[in-house]
Amino acid sequence: MKKNNILLKTLLMSTSSFNIFRYTTDKKKKGKIVGAFFGLLILYAMLMFYFIATCIGYGKFGLIDSAPELCALSISAMAFIFTFFKTNGYLFNFKEYDMLMALPFEAKTVASCKFLYMYVKSLGWYMSISLSMMIGYGIYAKPGIITYILWIVLSCFLPIIPMLIAAFLGFLIARVSAGFKKTNIIQTVLMVLLVLFSFSIRFILEDIFRNNKTEDVLNQMSGMTGNAAGYYLPAKWFSDAITKSSISSVCLLIGVSVILFVGIFALVGRSYRNINSSLKNHAASKNYKMTALKTKSVQNSIAYKELKRFLGSTNYLVNGGMGQILCTIAGILVLIVGFDNAVTMITQNAPFDHAIIRPAIPFIIYFFIGMVATTACSPSLEGKSYWIIKSLPISMKTVYQGKMLFNMYITVPFMMFGILCLCISSKTPFVESLLYIILGIVLCAFSTAWGCVCGVKHLKLDWENEIEVIKQSSAVAIYMFPNMIVTMLLAALAVFLGRMVDNRLLTIIFIVIESALASLCYLRVMALAKKNI
Repeated sequence: MKKNNILLKTLLMSTSSFNIFRYTTDKKKKGKIVGAFFGLLILYAMLMFYFIATCIGYGKFGLIDSAPELCALSISAMAFIFTFFKTNGYLFNFKEYDMLMALPFEAKTVASCKFLYMYVKSLGWYMSISLSMMIGYGIYAKPGIITYILWIVLSCFLPIIPMLIAAFLGFLIARVSAGFKKTNIIQTVLMVLLVLFSFSIRFILEDIFRNNKTEDVLNQMSGMTGNAAGYYLPAKWFSDAITKSSISSVCLLIGVSVILFVGIFALVGRSYRNINSSLKNHAASKNYKMTALKTKSVQNSIAYKELKRFLGSTNYLVNGGMGQILCTIAGILVLIVGFDNAVTMITQNAPFDHAIIRPAIPFIIYFFIGMVATTACSPSLEGKSYWIIKSLPISMKTVYQGKMLFNMYITVPFMMFGILCLCISSKTPFVESLLYIILGIVLCAFSTAWGCVCGVKHLKLDWENEIEVIKQSSAVAIYMFPNMIVTMLLAALAVFLGRMVDNRLLTIIFIVIESALASLCYLRVMALAKKNI
């Protein structure tokens, strides 16, 4: 345990934003850390507001005794999802594997320490849910002081069991798939389904509040949490400890968490080195056939290399490809349902001519496609390999051109498909449809170049896990928020001007403007490449 503490403390100190802020002299780094801190506080506040509001709803309808069960199930679900998708990158195939395994620690010690590191890094999310629901529960149930103490202490143990289950499943997937090239299929499918479900929640909540179903939904949730707690024992133990002051439930939750932790990492430790070695060095295919060699341009070779990285990373694949998936689904649904019916559903039967929406079709599809550009994170994903690339006889201009080419390869076909689906469904004339497709391609070029500007300008090479680059980096945030806001404004502007200007002329004007913006961004990337940033 002492070795675990030393290793965990070292990992936390080496990645601590507070330490970086305290000792760095770079004002830009300090500014980014302060911005990230306040951004995190806002997210925590939003999460806490949601769960406090849920508890208030439970309290008003006399269901407050179900709040501890809901708290336990919410934390457990979040812990399971977070851990399952972070296992490959935190526990396996992580950046500093060679350095840690060279230290005088057993494999199970390293594995358990990485698990605890993942637990500590996510603890803020779990405690935000716990403390907010404790406040809501306290307002209506008015329990004694001992209940608050038990709630806080047991909340620290609640995430451990689902995290261990998720880590063990990740271990089994890694164990079975070690040596195979496609190791991320299961995780990718599950993450795509999770994201699609998250998008559907908006429509579910809208239906609930519009049709005054709040009380019925809360009653159903209370019943479902009770049933779920009957199957998931840690939730029942937590609820009994809070509502009934059951000492046996307290001991069970703490004891089972500790026993599972020790047992699972004793088992994982036996195969830990083999799994990591297999993930880092995939076995060669036995059915290799000698074929003629094909010559490719350097840019195409870099794009192909980026494709292999894209397909080999669950987080990169889902984050960079989700827009294309949503675009395809939206296009097919509009073809099936019909353009007019789709607009009617979205606008809630607002009385207007649906034809005025047609000039916004390229921007509607771009809202999906331009959600995240791979170029916003691909320069930083090179990590320690970045310096190897710089030492090769290839200019950084060529490298960035290859990365931009890859993003064009995976966005343009889907953009064209989405626009064609909407144009066919809305019976848009041929010439207009052709102009919309050209505008869509130009929008892809702008997204690619603007993403590369953000990615190169805000390089982050010292990442601990690729999630920090793909989802949490400054480059992705700076690319995404202005891009989405401007896209919505342009869509509204296209609808507004489309009533006064011929659609073909308006589309040509947008093509010229977006082409100019894409060219400026491309020139900026080339200028940054000259500086070897």
